[in-house]
Amino acid sequence: MRAVVQRVSEAFVKVEGKETGRIEKGLMVLLGVETGDTEKDAVYMAGKIAKLRIFEDENEKMNLSVQNVGGKVLAVSQFTLLGDARGQNRPGFTQAEAPDRANELYKLCCAEIRKLGVPVENGVFRTHMMVTLTNDGPVTILLDSHKAF
Repeated sequence: MRAVVQRVSEAFVKVEGKETGRIEKGLMVLLGVETGDTEKDAVYMAGKIAKLRIFEDENEKMNLSVQNVGGKVLAVSQFTLLGDARGQNRPGFTQAEAPDRANELYKLCCAEIRKLGVPVENGVFRTHMMVTLTNDGPVTILLDSHKAF
């Protein structure tokens, strides 16, 4: 499972002109599910997202998590994170999990983040989404559950 995590001052997602999720201070998370990912990957990723210390403390050090600052997560499923453009200009997506299984693991990851006390807003799976955000910092972190175990 791969994620692009951005510290934001605000973010929202729209589908067909209708807003489906909005947060203020928190994390914008683009989440891609890879072939072979399991519940273990989803639980790991949820814990890492909720506990990732990328918010500044009183000494201006990145030492606080989204849990600590009372922030929210806007989670958007994005299979293109599994795109492979090595040796070609058009990426291939053979590493992306099948849609039904990907949606299950995406939903599980979001549920696990909520269990850790962090509210989660969402996009709409398998739709064309328009995502708008204000990256605070900018701070952007790449996470990969396959590099964790």
